[in-house]
Amino acid sequence: MGSDSDERCWLGFDLGGTKMMAVVLDADFHILGSSKTKTRAQNGAKDVLERMTQTVREALDEAHLKPQRLAGIGVGCPGPLDLDRGIILEAPNLGWKSVAIKDAMQKEFDCPAVIANDVDAGTYGEYRFGAAQKARCALGVFPGTGIGGGCVYEGRLLRGKIGSCMEIGHMPVQADGRLCGCGQRGCLETVASRLAISAEVAAAAYRGEAPHILEMAGTTLAEIKSGVLAKAIDAGDETVERIVRHAAQQLGAAIASVVNLLAPDIVVLGGGLVEAMSDLFVGEVRRAVDNRAMKAFTRSLKVTAAQLGDNATALGAAALAAEAAAKP
Repeated sequence: MGSDSDERCWLGFDLGGTKMMAVVLDADFHILGSSKTKTRAQNGAKDVLERMTQTVREALDEAHLKPQRLAGIGVGCPGPLDLDRGIILEAPNLGWKSVAIKDAMQKEFDCPAVIANDVDAGTYGEYRFGAAQKARCALGVFPGTGIGGGCVYEGRLLRGKIGSCMEIGHMPVQADGRLCGCGQRGCLETVASRLAISAEVAAAAYRGEAPHILEMAGTTLAEIKSGVLAKAIDAGDETVERIVRHAAQQLGAAIASVVNLLAPDIVVLGGGLVEAMSDLFVGEVRRAVDNRAMKAFTRSLKVTAAQLGDNATALGAAALAAEAAAKP
């Protein structure tokens, strides 16, 4: 689609705890332009909403399109959410409560907007365009700053009373574990998220057990990112590898519980940790699921890495916006 066409386009937005990204798509969901920047949630909701607006405009500029061409916007964001009102009810990794994303986007760009849980959107993106196409029941799990889950069953996202559900990162796995950002103790995120891994790795580096981490990132959590972890493992930091494998095993054990409940035909693993060390992470999760879930459910189960990478959530959110616009 060229800039001289009158065809409308869709905008998918991925609002994460660390970064945000806007993707402009044509009517067939081909990418026309994109823009990515840091979220900087510590600056507050007002600042982040302004950064979102600017990121959308930069993506439109790359696509050589004006905002008037937008047929709709879909935003994948941390939950829990009130989907009908388009409000983030609570996002521990952003430090937000009751933020009206939908209204902000609609007022700024004068087009319909929908919101979805970020991992719901990512899972739906993989179902429509990626690794989970044609699956009857697809479970998506995306470990990163936090850990989110989503499920597409017979073409529809599994949702709860107020909308988003599948908060796998807040499944309790340790009765008296560490305090989680949600206010509870012992959630899966406290032992298997990238932040949890980074904290344990930083302590190991401080003790002199992870020399390559110390050289590349020191003991600063914000610097110990997924790519740094992967490089340290490749360079021979055995303690880092042990910590990452243990976290993946913890994640796999939690996924096994969900497999026993839903009996999916595929589990799609996405997010920065998986992208940075796919074989290691997927392999450990697979082994843990096989060891913990019922054999009747694991024999035909596929556990695989996501195919869409950074684009999964934005593509899924855009597809959900298009579906909402098509409803009478």
